[in-house]
Amino acid sequence: MAESKKNKKSNSIVHPRYGCAIGAVNTVAAIPRGIPIGNCGPGCADKQYFMISFENGFQGAGYSGGGALPSSNLGENEIVFGGHNKLDDLIKSSLKIMDGDLFVVLTGCTGELIGDDIGSIVRRYQDEGYPVVYADTAGFKGNNLIGHEIVVKAIIDQFVGDFNGEKQKGLINLWFEIPYFHTNWRGDYIELKRVLEGAGFCVNVLFGSESKGIEEWKSIPKAQFNLVVSPWVGIETVEYLQGKYNQPFLHIPVIPIGEEQTTEFVRKVVAFAGIDNKQAEAFIKIESERYYYFLEHFSEFFSEYWFGLPARFTTVGDAAYNLAITKFLTDQVGLIPVKQIITDNTPDKFREKIRALYRNISEDVSLEVDFIEDGYLIEQEVKNADYGSSVPLVLASSWEADVVKALNGLLVPIGTPITSEVVLNRSYIGYHGALTLLERVYTATVK
Repeated sequence: MAESKKNKKSNSIVHPRYGCAIGAVNTVAAIPRGIPIGNCGPGCADKQYFMISFENGFQGAGYSGGGALPSSNLGENEIVFGGHNKLDDLIKSSLKIMDGDLFVVLTGCTGELIGDDIGSIVRRYQDEGYPVVYADTAGFKGNNLIGHEIVVKAIIDQFVGDFNGEKQKGLINLWFEIPYFHTNWRGDYIELKRVLEGAGFCVNVLFGSESKGIEEWKSIPKAQFNLVVSPWVGIETVEYLQGKYNQPFLHIPVIPIGEEQTTEFVRKVVAFAGIDNKQAEAFIKIESERYYYFLEHFSEFFSEYWFGLPARFTTVGDAAYNLAITKFLTDQVGLIPVKQIITDNTPDKFREKIRALYRNISEDVSLEVDFIEDGYLIEQEVKNADYGSSVPLVLASSWEADVVKALNGLLVPIGTPITSEVVLNRSYIGYHGALTLLERVYTATVK
């Protein structure tokens, strides 16, 4: 199929793999003691929860997500007469009822279209000393990946504020996966923090079980530098922080999976920071020996059953996971990539750099990646890929289950939505996560 036809714009898409900008309510819910407040129509935030969290590994709502999220439920009355008073009452009630350290008002399409001055409402609470922030996250501004960065910038501007103090050498702000949207985000944050701390760093992870909540957010300006581990999400954030706090940043576009990539990742960060590498090299030695111990035992299975194992694979998912998993399976496992499809509506300005990464995915391997959002077109691409005589291996979402079944292939769910698995703290990255990914791929072959 020609590139122009594959990427042809339409008014709607089948089987979406992301939410709208107000899906960033999940970003706020991922901050310990963070309380999102939805200034939107009834059901907007709830639908985002079901798409990004519940029907995506059944991750759960936590303290302030899902049905616990305060919402103004804007309707016809507010569209005609304005929702100013209703939002004011909601913020007041939320501060009384919800026990939190940070409250973030996220305005959806209805709230932005009626033109209420949300900033003036929130600033009154800010002037009274309440930790309240507002973010304009109408769905027409983009998907939840865009909404995530809008919310992060709002918190930095309105809550973290200005800073003129000293930087703390060895302290890193980590800008990484999007909470809840990346199904394995909780386990992945744990693993990447473990790796960075093992190399000698202190890390602000900002989200999830490893975060200290607002204490870490307040310490963002103190960090020696920002580390963004993603093909594109987070780049605008760290560029903004560079201007605001005079903080340099290191951009590593490929999430490290496996010993080779994770060791290379650690050495890049240590070199950028300019810290002594003795602790990092000692950590690398321990992790590498452990990794290859397990890989050696896995090789017995691989050598015994290689004739029945998949040799070619397709990856369907957001840019971050697609790139990381494709590189790992191609470069370190030796599988043959036949079709790679990015589904997150990556902004045009980042696409050429991402294409260049695929064209240099491994020594003597060059790939062309497709950017497709429509589920019907994705199914056609998966179905028509050349898997040779081996069993098709497809790393994708639950939307691809039917087409993989028709191919008599193997499906390994890696991204939104995942309705066939419950995910708690699983990780596919780093030293530990790579072994879990290998288990997952090759368990599928012996079922």
